[in-house]
Amino acid sequence: MSITERIINAPAEQVFAVLSDGWTYSDWVVGTAHIRDVDPAWPEPGSRLHHKAGPWPMSIKDHSESLDWIPGRMLLLRVRLWPAGVGQVRFTLDPLDDQATRVTMQEHFTNGPMLAVQNKIGDVVLHYRNGEALTRLADLAERSPVARRLAHR
Repeated sequence: MSITERIINAPAEQVFAVLSDGWTYSDWVVGTAHIRDVDPAWPEPGSRLHHKAGPWPMSIKDHSESLDWIPGRMLLLRVRLWPAGVGQVRFTLDPLDDQATRVTMQEHFTNGPMLAVQNKIGDVVLHYRNGEALTRLADLAERSPVARRLAHR
């Protein structure tokens, strides 16, 4: 399992506002090229976001599904990129104060060929990829006026 943490200089509600906006995933999830559709109930359990990943013309269309959530605090996803595999990603948000949040991203494969690289080397690769994803998430949460507006609805 890859575990990556980052302190984001924004309230947890503002960070969760970005996680709750499925249309932003291609802006911060490394490897996601395009969001094709987002279920209206996103991120409620059972709802999906439909994405394309990888470079054109070899892009793969698939979807990810919310398995569980605690608004403002946690989001658990089943992420799919078949035929490569299926995994789970958990985002946990721990408020440090009213202007900073520790975000922990845990990812592991659950099915498919990528299980073969579920080892220390695979975890290091995921850690660097997820570090970049959290950097992009921080950029959106800290600087986006949309995230600030969504957090205060």
